[in-house]
Amino acid sequence: MKTNPNNVFSSNPLNILISILLFCAIDTMMAQNVTLIRNTCKSSSKNNPNVNVNFCITSLQSAPASRCAALRGLEIIAIRLLRYNVTDTRCFIKQLVTTKNWNQFYKNRLNDCYELYSDAIPSVKKAMQSFSGKLYDDANIQISAVMDAATTCEDGFKEGGNEALSSPLKKRNDDMFQLGAIALSFLGILQAGSSN
Repeated sequence: MKTNPNNVFSSNPLNILISILLFCAIDTMMAQNVTLIRNTCKSSSKNNPNVNVNFCITSLQSAPASRCAALRGLEIIAIRLLRYNVTDTRCFIKQLVTTKNWNQFYKNRLNDCYELYSDAIPSVKKAMQSFSGKLYDDANIQISAVMDAATTCEDGFKEGGNEALSSPLKKRNDDMFQLGAIALSFLGILQAGSSN
């Protein structure tokens, strides 16, 4: 019986040993990254009350690239998640405005939020550019501006005075603020490390 030389799992003991070692190395690396994510999220939540540990861990682990990213890579992932959230929420607002019959108060607030999120898109793109160029202070300002957009959007719905009328964007605004807080916290850790 001939064995296929292209089959990594052929009966050759050396191939089996190499395969086992490779799988163990990959598994170890992934476990280290899960630990890095957890430790960084825990540290961030201690230093920043706006960072929720579970939200931080879940968000970062949802990105496939996080499995092999160092801290700098996790910051890039956090900014990307923020950008995706901004873009998706802007699209969601546009759909809300056109698919439901809102009273004038809601129409005005949704239009305001649409503008805020539209303005946030270039800010988050600039934040990524600034971070890539190691202009951490600029990235901090741009991420903060994106977080302000979420807060301003949510605050607009409170202006009506009627607590029964709640924001249809509350969860999305909260998520965007949370992602921004994570990005800012990780940025702070990187800044502290680069100044040492």
